[in-house]
Amino acid sequence: MAGVDSRTVRIRLLGPVDVTVDGAARPLSGLRRKAVLAVIALHPGEPVSTDRLIDLVWGQSPPATAANTLQSHVSHLRRVLEGPGTILTRPPGYQLGLPAEATDAAQAEALIRGARLARDPAATAERLTRALQLWRGRSLADATEVAWLAEQADRLDQLRLDAVQSLVEARLALGEHAHVLPELEQLAEQHPYREQIHGQLMLALYRSGRQADALAAYKRVRQTVQRDLGIDPGPALRELEAAILRQDSSLDAPRQALTATTGAGPGAAAAAAPRMVPAQLPLAAATFVGREAELAHLRDVLAAAEKEAAAGTGSVTVAAVSGTAGVGKTALAVYWAHQVAGRFPDGQLYVNMRGFSSGGQAAGAPEVIRGFLDALGVPFGRVPVAPDAQAGLYRSMLAGRRILIVIDNARDEEQVRPLLPGAPGCFVVVTSRNRLDGLVAAEGAHPLGLELPSVAEARELLGRRLGRPRVDLEPAAVDEIIARCARLPLALAVAAARAAARTGFPLAALAAQLREAGALDPFHGTDAATDVRAVFSWSYNELSARAARLFRQLGLYLGPDLSADAAASLAGLPAGETEVLLDELTQAHLLAETEPRRYAFHDLLRAYAIEQGRVYDHGYDRQSALRRLLDHYLHTSVRAALLLSPARIPLALAPVQPGVLLTELADADQAVAWFAAERPVIFAAVALPADEIGWQGWQLAWTLTTFLDRHGYWHDNASLQEAVLKAATRAGDEVGQAQSNLILGAASVKLGRFDEAVRHTKQALRLYQAIGDRISEVIADLNLSWISELRGDSDAGLAYGRVALRLAESAGYERGRALALNSVGWSLSQLGSFASARPYVEQAIALLGELGDQSAQANAWDSLGRIHFGLGEPEQGAECYRRAIAGFQEIGDRNSEADSYSSLGDRLEEAGDLPAARRAWQRAATLFDHLQHPASGSVRAKLETAAVAAASAAAAPGAAQQSGADWATGGGPGGTSRADVA
Repeated sequence: MAGVDSRTVRIRLLGPVDVTVDGAARPLSGLRRKAVLAVIALHPGEPVSTDRLIDLVWGQSPPATAANTLQSHVSHLRRVLEGPGTILTRPPGYQLGLPAEATDAAQAEALIRGARLARDPAATAERLTRALQLWRGRSLADATEVAWLAEQADRLDQLRLDAVQSLVEARLALGEHAHVLPELEQLAEQHPYREQIHGQLMLALYRSGRQADALAAYKRVRQTVQRDLGIDPGPALRELEAAILRQDSSLDAPRQALTATTGAGPGAAAAAAPRMVPAQLPLAAATFVGREAELAHLRDVLAAAEKEAAAGTGSVTVAAVSGTAGVGKTALAVYWAHQVAGRFPDGQLYVNMRGFSSGGQAAGAPEVIRGFLDALGVPFGRVPVAPDAQAGLYRSMLAGRRILIVIDNARDEEQVRPLLPGAPGCFVVVTSRNRLDGLVAAEGAHPLGLELPSVAEARELLGRRLGRPRVDLEPAAVDEIIARCARLPLALAVAAARAAARTGFPLAALAAQLREAGALDPFHGTDAATDVRAVFSWSYNELSARAARLFRQLGLYLGPDLSADAAASLAGLPAGETEVLLDELTQAHLLAETEPRRYAFHDLLRAYAIEQGRVYDHGYDRQSALRRLLDHYLHTSVRAALLLSPARIPLALAPVQPGVLLTELADADQAVAWFAAERPVIFAAVALPADEIGWQGWQLAWTLTTFLDRHGYWHDNASLQEAVLKAATRAGDEVGQAQSNLILGAASVKLGRFDEAVRHTKQALRLYQAIGDRISEVIADLNLSWISELRGDSDAGLAYGRVALRLAESAGYERGRALALNSVGWSLSQLGSFASARPYVEQAIALLGELGDQSAQANAWDSLGRIHFGLGEPEQGAECYRRAIAGFQEIGDRNSEADSYSSLGDRLEEAGDLPAARRAWQRAATLFDHLQHPASGSVRAKLETAAVAAASAAAAPGAAQQSGADWATGGGPGGTSRADVA
């Protein structure tokens, strides 16, 4: 490394702060002098102003001589570093004149970044080893009395621990499980609640032939967290135990690529070991026959890909299966995928892109990628906000893994490309009605055109469904049925279902009925093989009148599938009668039950249902059915939304129309499951033309807000609100505009778009003022207070809170008054006015107790805990935090519970009770680990720092033992999330 005048100058921060010149140590004494050097060195490439240096080095009460002392320290440091060019005078302060790599901290960070980018586990391990060798103990060990440097030490030591875990992961990938065992056993003892380390230990033990010891390691960590924290280990650790019990083969082979665990943002989301193994393939057709040549072709492509991978010359392999509608592309792809699933130990992903759906919307890449990230086990809290970053994380998750990806029913190449992996190892099968020549040319996809089955294969299909004796008995009739069905597998399946329901009928009679159904008109006139209207009509005409009517109505449904309750609402019939009709349709193969009580059409059958509806049903009847369907979704969605957030102000809805069946939801878990299943349907409903959806559009979008926010679908939420805002604006609907602006403002905060958040929320406020909605005005002002606090402007936060309080009092809105009291109190506490803040929050607590709003009351207890500590009353503060935590525990809000524990630990440390602070942080860290929340790292860093401090104190002669009162049972930042929607 080139230094000043060709000397090599190093500043060492990963241990005690010191300096070497050409390898020789240079004496450096004095806390402030070391602090000045460390602060400048930790700002490589940028000047540090004199004022900032004084603030960071001397704190809030610097001596009057601080500026002169600082100049003296800089002069001394230049002499130690042997040159004035080592620390440069750069108005308004000083700047390090050495390259960034002159500090060991910068060297370590560069090596760790390089390790994350390396695809070879050996290269990763080598770089991480070199990085870890730079640490000489606790970072900035003799300068942590300076508060800012203590924070930097926590950051650097957390980086070190993350690098240790990443190195272990790399060595496991290299098959060094026996060699890392001693280190892992020591790490597990030092970090009893860090589940990733315990997972690595279990895996290493298992690979070393010590299955019983691996299970015993799991039992120990489970007993520890149950005893100390009252919770079970996280899902990743539980799944690893299950895999060990069944001796899952995926545990045997070392990974081929290191999972980055160095805490670098969203990429770390993929780091938890063991990885989740998705299994998303649909059920394979039980009556699949033939296609031997096509199956052999796919097997050959896979074998060639595996051979290339073994030779180290592999790339991403794509097979593109194309063919006409109903020819059996999906059946072939899914059947083959099940046959080879065992060769993909990291799992199988599946998606229907809905590329040719006659209703609803085609799937977009962001939607699919987000679903794949969920299937791969990425916690929503660690999913990046930006769609491009989500796509990058998706590709990172696939790197070095063996996953089979089936992309079904794609429209074109552009729909597929964003879903392709970026590194070899995975195998992709795409099906489409189009040939996807672009994938063949640009991505080297292997094309496979699927033709109509042969007559022999069609006869085998009918024999499998109807029984060989029956088919052999009437060969001429079978040949006619095959011809009338144009050998199309979909049509053959429909015809076979009809024949199977008439066991006493000769097949000749059924062939005659099909012959009499009419000429084979081209279906949409675009493809000779889709001349199947007669086949469909043959089965359709045999339906009961009520089932035929339901079949036509089902053409109106909005998403990729629908529930039995939604079907009942379309029909305007009771649930029991509807399920009988649905069963009749599935028996006739005119509808498929994709999972219990959820149904879907093949695209051709849906198009046929729509066509029949236009012919036989009056426009008014079709509109009424659609209105009932929208009513089903809107009223059920409102129920679900209020289960997730009971304090929300309910919408003023029109009464439910006769014939609408609402889905019964008992609790918040069922509400989440309902939203997860119906989200695509609700999005499609909102996208309906204004004359069909009307005001129900923004109301449906309103219901999704809490679900989308809590599960990290912030882009979806923003896009949805933008769409309904445009529709409400065109329609002149001021209420819809106001609601959409308010929700869009809150969504913008989650996306980091604070200027947009303020603009939308202020627009909502103006609209509420114009229409005289005082209650919603209160919510808008509270949201503006929340946004101001997040931007660090507590003065503005206080001003908006006071306005909200006055409005709530004048409107008689008691919940709003309580929220505003807590908002004002929190803002005052942030401004240091603890005595003034206290009565506001105490009033909020009392009022929220009367209203029964547990969530808001827990937040207010949290605020009061912060205030008591600020007033120098730690016992009262700890009791308030305890009550906040108890409230969060009762409603199951683990995230806020963890926040409160973390905040309590901070307050206890400030109060001088480090043992109690450590207990609070430990509980916070365990909860964050359980949630796989990124805040876990910062809390763990506090614990590491506290452990070092405790060890030093214990080693000191005559060290006094702190009592460590057990206060660690309560609080977090006031109003963990004060955003609300009217």
